Amino acid sequence: MPLILLIAALVVLRFLEVWRFANLSWWWIVGLMVLAFIWFEYIEKMLGWDKKKAHDEDEKRRKARVNKTFDKRK
Repeated sequence: MPLILLIAALVVLRFLEVWRFANLSWWWIVGLMVLAFIWFEYIEKMLGWDKKKAHDEDEKRRKARVNKTFDKRK
């Protein structure tokens, strides 16, 4: 996510021609976009981080459901 925020900030700074970013080549920004695409589409899946996030969300829902069930019994 920080990579996406960096890309968005660079696009805005380059578009508005702020300070040294006015001379920044658009190719650097496009290169970061390609890197982000490759990261989120391929590398993250190869490392299994996408499934880990889904598993963590399922675990949170399960714990909330268990706590809700046991709280009603008391």
